Amino acid sequence: MARYGEKAQSKVKKAMHERKAGTLKSGRSGKKVKSRKQAIAIGLSEARKAGGKVPKKSSSSKKKASSKRKPAAKKKASSKRKSSAKSKSSSAKKKS
Repeated sequence: MARYGEKAQSKVKKAMHERKAGTLKSGRSGKKVKSRKQAIAIGLSEARKAGGKVPKKSSSSKKKASSKRKPAAKKKASSKRKSSAKSKSSSAKKKS
């Protein structure tokens, strides 16, 4: 059973020809695409949008996109230490 349909094949073929001619541009930045792999990715993306038979994006590409995000700020544990120190000192005062 074939993984890719004819629409996907034609879109990738078109993208490769545009890259070779130097007219293929990336989405947001609008820079010229020089990479062969990027041209294939653009072709497959266009085929997905057109409703062609194309497998879902691999999980590795999804992981790369999510790893670019900034990590969440870490909470300080010093507030816990202060509160426990206060409770110990107050209990010591009550005993005496």
